[in-house]
Amino acid sequence: MKEAMLYEKLDEKKVRCSLCAHRCIINDGKRGICSTRENRDGTLYSLVYGKVISMHIDPIEKKPLFHFLPGSTSFSLTTVGCNFHCAHCQNFEISQYPKEHEGDIPGQFVTPEAIVEAASRDGCESISYTYTEPTIFFEFAYDCARLAHEKGIKNVFVSNGYTSPEATRLIAPYLDGNNIDLKGNEDFYKNICGAKLEPVKETIRLMKKLGVWVEVTTLIIPDHNDSEKDLRDIAGFIKSVDPFIPWHVTQFYPTYKLIDKPRTSVKTLRRARDIGFETGLHYVYEGNVPGEGGENTYCPHCKELLIKRFGFSIIEKKMKDGRCSKCNTEIKGIWK
Repeated sequence: MKEAMLYEKLDEKKVRCSLCAHRCIINDGKRGICSTRENRDGTLYSLVYGKVISMHIDPIEKKPLFHFLPGSTSFSLTTVGCNFHCAHCQNFEISQYPKEHEGDIPGQFVTPEAIVEAASRDGCESISYTYTEPTIFFEFAYDCARLAHEKGIKNVFVSNGYTSPEATRLIAPYLDGNNIDLKGNEDFYKNICGAKLEPVKETIRLMKKLGVWVEVTTLIIPDHNDSEKDLRDIAGFIKSVDPFIPWHVTQFYPTYKLIDKPRTSVKTLRRARDIGFETGLHYVYEGNVPGEGGENTYCPHCKELLIKRFGFSIIEKKMKDGRCSKCNTEIKGIWK
């Protein structure tokens, strides 16, 4: 246990957590929506600090981040818990674990020093706080990120974007990249995730403003967020922030509580990608359909193929110093 950051004490031993946009008011002896922060006698504690449930070395492309040190590996970790309860969660075994196991918080205790040492030893150029929502283990991610920053290792969030502005501003000096889900419209967030849309948009805007490299992912679910209007609204919002933000339109497969819909068709993904380009985005990628061609990076000016991918692997790379090898156009991103 560690005393939480970003909360205020209220009357009657209640507290208000300001870590995420839910801003839970938590009574003494109770937990917030994430099930990982508990009020004990008027003091809020993180129950997941250092209690790592999963650690892996992943290609950075798996996050997915395509314009962030492509071809590098990222030391990836998470604790249990989440501040969403998405019906289609692909990692529900860990994200919903406390809620489905009477509040239990499993995990192996690991220090921030050990995380950074392992990342360095294994040749990882970044640490990714991923698999479930990193905001819910913010204190641990923050300590790891500061230490990694000192050692020259970059930090990445893979996030639902519900981080509060206060937490965003606190982590931004140590955060280099953030892939943020933009899942759908207001009804989608309410009915499928138990959240609201606007705070996610606010986080995307603020992360970008604070200098964090942002990429956006939309998992396209048949009959839920695949309409022409939904896709154009998402693409239009991304363009309004920065048309150079990469947008990943990704194939859904049935899982958890959302098993009544089929996998997203390649045709739908292709249409979403076209919509992105028609809207004015410069980089749009298809996800979870390796070999279809929509995962390659092209120069937005001359259309030269610059990075050829198959799944999470880079087959060919023809960029030089972050520029198109043919016409010298700058390709936005963080490059080696």
